[in-house]
Parts: sequence; structure tokens; C-alpha cells
Amino acid sequence: MTDLLTAFYFSGDAIRSRSVSPTVLRATLDIPAPAPHVVADWQREITTRLMLAPGDVEPLPLARAQRRWPDYKHCVQAMHAWTRDAGLDNVLANSDMALMACRGAHYHHDGGQYAGAAFCNLFVSEDKGLDVHFPHSGQRIPLTRGTAIVFDTCQPHAVVPRGGHRFDARDFPADADLSQWFLTWELPIEAPCVASALGIAFDVAPQAAAGLDDEQVWVHGAPARLDPEWGQWQRN
Repeated sequence: MTDLLTAFYFSGDAIRSRSVSPTVLRATLDIPAPAPHVVADWQREITTRLMLAPGDVEPLPLARAQRRWPDYKHCVQAMHAWTRDAGLDNVLANSDMALMACRGAHYHHDGGQYAGAAFCNLFVSEDKGLDVHFPHSGQRIPLTRGTAIVFDTCQPHAVVPRGGHRFDARDFPADADLSQWFLTWELPIEAPCVASALGIAFDVAPQAAAGLDDEQVWVHGAPARLDPEWGQWQRN
């Protein structure tokens, strides 16, 4: 990574520092497509309740999906098997899970809320010509049904048109079917298997951590913000 990133996160009641990993674990799993009535339910949800706009990432009702989505259990089983093979032991079984929808995603990181976690995502949508792009590590992953990824929540990322390097809302017109659905788990970054798989180093800036009272990401030893259009860091 061209930028030296430091994450600050809650460990118990204290703020602790750690490195930010450029590593992305990825695979394409063989999972069944959601049934048409399940997809129709999700489409109604995003258009009538969530009012999903380009760049938004919002949760869908998981309990309802579990009741109406017969193959949900097969998706979860496939993720458990893959993450165990990837060296993450049984961490998925004890991690919080949600069902999410997005219509693209601005360049962002999730270190203000989830700096103590890694994300583990399984995309269940068909290929709609979109990539998840990690601008600072240079990685680009096409989103197709069965795309599975594990990555550091503090690594900047976005969902953009295939091959793109910019988030532009005009690339997501209202009449285009560009919504994505995915299951996501929050893996505790302090779990030894997670830290090892991503190469996380802890307590890299203890003095700075002692003076903070919330989770955040620093660049080259100072606070910074991320440009949501291009994914570049800007000094505060």
C-alpha cells in the first residue's frame, strides 16, 4: 500500500492501535441463485422502504429472508467450509451476520464503526458488470454470484463499474438493474486466526491510542478523510 494506515479500535473499554492489512482473501463459491420471489421481495424493500440511492449500502431484513429463502442454509454452509479452508477456523460461527443491499458503493472505509473487525462477504447476485475495488492495494474483484471475500474494514474500498477507478452516481441510473445483495459477517480482528490470515500487527501506535476516545483511521500518523469519488486520502 502506498499509504501507511493505522487503525484505532475499541478493545474492551480501551482504544488500541493496529496495522491495516492490504490482504484480501477471495474465492468464487458454487451457490444456488436466490429464488425469484426472494429477489422480488428484496427489490420491493429497496424501492419502497430503503429508497436505495447510488452509493448506498443498507441492511435488509435477515429473519424474513431466512424464512423465505430455501437455499440460505447452503450459502452459509459454503462460507463456513471456505473460511475453515482459508485458515479462519470456526470464527464464522460466532460472528454477527447481516443481509445487505447496495447500489454501487462510494469509496469509503468502515474504520469509524468497525475498526475492530474484518468483513467477510458472500455476494448472491448475478454478474451485473460491477467490481469491488480496493484503490490503495490495487485489487479489483468482479462481483458475481458466489464471490466471497474477507478484508480489513479499514482498507478503502468501493463498488464501481467493471474496470472503473471512480464512483459516479450517473453510472447507476434508476432504470438499470444494478443492485447487489450480499451476506456479511463481522470477524473479530483480535481472533488469532483472523489476525494471522490478514497479517495484522497490534499496538503499533500506543501513545496515539491513549489520547483517543473513538475508532478511526490515520494516514502517515495523522487523521485524514477519504475522497468518496476517487478513493484518495485527504488531510483533515
